[in-house]
Amino acid sequence: MRGQDWNPATLMKASGAYWQSCAIHSGVELGIFTALHNESMTVDALARQLGCDLRGLATLLTALCALGLLQKEGDHYAADAAARQYLSEQSPEYFGHIILHHQHLVPAWSRLSEAVRNGRSTRESSHRTEDAAQREHFLLGMFNVASQQAHAAAAALDLRKHTRLLDLGGGPGAYAVHFCLQNPQLSAIVYDLPTTRPFAEKIIARYKLAQRIQFMAGDFLQETVTGRYDVVWISQVLHAMDNESSALLLEKAARVLTPGGLLLIQEFVLNDTRDGPAHPALFGCNMLVGTEAGKVYTEKELFDLLRRVGASDVRRLALDLPMGCGIVSGSFPM
Repeated sequence: MRGQDWNPATLMKASGAYWQSCAIHSGVELGIFTALHNESMTVDALARQLGCDLRGLATLLTALCALGLLQKEGDHYAADAAARQYLSEQSPEYFGHIILHHQHLVPAWSRLSEAVRNGRSTRESSHRTEDAAQREHFLLGMFNVASQQAHAAAAALDLRKHTRLLDLGGGPGAYAVHFCLQNPQLSAIVYDLPTTRPFAEKIIARYKLAQRIQFMAGDFLQETVTGRYDVVWISQVLHAMDNESSALLLEKAARVLTPGGLLLIQEFVLNDTRDGPAHPALFGCNMLVGTEAGKVYTEKELFDLLRRVGASDVRRLALDLPMGCGIVSGSFPM
């Protein structure tokens, strides 16, 4: 938040921002917005349906009304239009998975000072060991986020001369889907852990792209990446690893590229001076509490990693993406 006018009022607002976050988290977790998607209800009726304490639910409903996510008329509560669109599971634009993923991060973030003192993660589980519900919220939450910008990235990247793409660590496959929608000549492989397969195949089927996009199960940290591709896309993967692990992954990616191939990396990118932007900087704290060695990379560090594995024409694409996202590219000689 460079340029923020910090004073007691703004410090108080930032310090207590988690109150608002936790109210939204609970509203989604308890299914309040879903229950109120099609009808207004009294607090008594809603408490019976959701199995909540009357006083507790009334207190949360008041907060959600104050935030503008619910509306109150007489003794009935109704979901606001935005809440119905993004926070109700009945909506095709449901955004709740990423919100519930954020809720799962709260305990680790509450111990940030401990992580700073010890230099170790404070999460009780990793994405590889968390339970099925947490993994579902993580993966579909990543789809929530990627869907907000995948279309823009696909439209801005010129892949007309390319026919075979590897989405390495592609999760549920949002980017592979949008790249293929934008480029009818393109086919793709989404490579991720076996537990990701059902989520990716569901997303691919939703877009009717099963003939052009396949899922390949594997662990890119432990296994050899196979196949031949003229584009490798790696989005929001490197931040979970240190420099050496990231370099190893990029070496694996470079080996499967055909001559003249293109390696594309998307990350939250720090300034080379390491003093912003705000979201990548705060995401670095998320990597501190959530991983053993993860970090947020500067543009120069990403350029150096690409050059280290033999890429040329290394550059950052001129795209205005949200949350400090950047895409860097490198091409490989014919």
